[in-house]
Amino acid sequence: MRADRTGQAEPQRTVAVVGGGLSGTVFALKLGRARPDLRIVIVDEPRRAGRGLAYGACSPMHLLNVPVNRMETGLEPRFIDWLAERPEATGEALAESGGDLASAFVPRALFGDYLEARLAEARATDQPTGVHVVRGRAVAALGDGRRGIRLEDGRTIEAASVVLAIGNLPPGRPGGVDAWFYDTPLFTPDPWAADAFDGLDPAAPVLLVGTGLTMVDVALKLADLGHTGPMLAVSRRGLVARAHRAGGAWPPFLNAHLGEAPLALLRRIRAEVRAAEAAGAPWQRVFDAARPAVAAVWSRWSPAQRRQFLRHLRARWDVHRHRTAPRIDAALRSLLDRGQLQIKAARLAGFALAGDRARVRLRPRGGGGEQTVEAARVVNCTGPASALDQLALPLIDSLRAQGLIKPDGLGLGLETNDCAVLEAGGAVSSWLYALGPLTRPAWWEITATPEIVVQVDRLVGRMRDEAVAAAPGGGRDAAAAFLDLGAGI
Repeated sequence: MRADRTGQAEPQRTVAVVGGGLSGTVFALKLGRARPDLRIVIVDEPRRAGRGLAYGACSPMHLLNVPVNRMETGLEPRFIDWLAERPEATGEALAESGGDLASAFVPRALFGDYLEARLAEARATDQPTGVHVVRGRAVAALGDGRRGIRLEDGRTIEAASVVLAIGNLPPGRPGGVDAWFYDTPLFTPDPWAADAFDGLDPAAPVLLVGTGLTMVDVALKLADLGHTGPMLAVSRRGLVARAHRAGGAWPPFLNAHLGEAPLALLRRIRAEVRAAEAAGAPWQRVFDAARPAVAAVWSRWSPAQRRQFLRHLRARWDVHRHRTAPRIDAALRSLLDRGQLQIKAARLAGFALAGDRARVRLRPRGGGGEQTVEAARVVNCTGPASALDQLALPLIDSLRAQGLIKPDGLGLGLETNDCAVLEAGGAVSSWLYALGPLTRPAWWEITATPEIVVQVDRLVGRMRDEAVAAAPGGGRDAAAAFLDLGAGI
């Protein structure tokens, strides 16, 4: 193997970060600021490190799902101050928010620009310490008792600690019958791929599998590309993300009920919504008030209770929790009102080919006979996958083969103890860590910027004072850190 000099100098003072999106970039920058004696190596494939998928593969019409004041990371300059110097990029957002930049919903790409700029400013080149970026794909752990990673091109990076910050995983293949269809050109497995819509007739019908935030992004992207053909979006329940709404307030109410079962908490939230509406407060404030306690609730549920929530309640929670910007909601409603987009609660029942079209059989929710629709393209809008055993990820496969990680039983990600990865036998790793969506089994919701910043700060704090390999804290203590996040997440 060829050694990479950026990782070989003083491995005991090197930290390798796999992934250059939000989690990996903010962690590397903050650790570099706290420990200037370390060499921190971000390993990422894209040419423009710092953006990740969420803030890289997006168009101008794709907006942040939260206002500017919920996107602060603790970096300098602050995101809001950086935006204030670019009024030409925020005009429409400011018009919507009445001139208040803090409450504005700006394009996602701007946050990508911001992170990329922060990384470019801090990036070292030939210095022995500081933040370095290595373009490549990490495919294996070193093994043989060595700590570090091997890249696809044969380079190796030895390190005292490795942090997995790979972000959201690629979409998984939809289940069901006629799986052969997913290998045909009529199926788009990843709507964010550069060639996702190549060759698509603008007037042709499109079927979108999934009705969550990915579907909203894809429908608006197709419309922006000039697609005039009909779009049909299907999911089991046909639920669509709701919009943000400003105003009102509601006090926290879940902290005294952390041990209650999922159905009991659902009834409690519904009661709070009714009370809020009677008091003139929008239901959005109830979910904002509940949100900071969710990680603590999750940490107290049994595996059976977590499974119950995922199977029966997750979809309804998601459409209320993961909301859209008002302008995005208006654009979506416009597509629906003029009939170009339809949403149906149905299951995929099968596929057949009809020339250059797919004939898709749908089984509507609530009964009734099967329906058949035609589509020139079937687009996977099911969102990021999380079940690691259903994806071929070389690095994850290598770590699992060596017993260095333990995927959870619900297919959410990796078992961790306050960011420290659990090994196959249950022991807490002394050198392997994870950030962001991979840690869902312990934190449940760990995709929004405020949550990730809390997690990053905890790990940086542990590495700041002692050795690079930091001792973990307690799982429930980690979940409790979300209690101070505030509203509007």
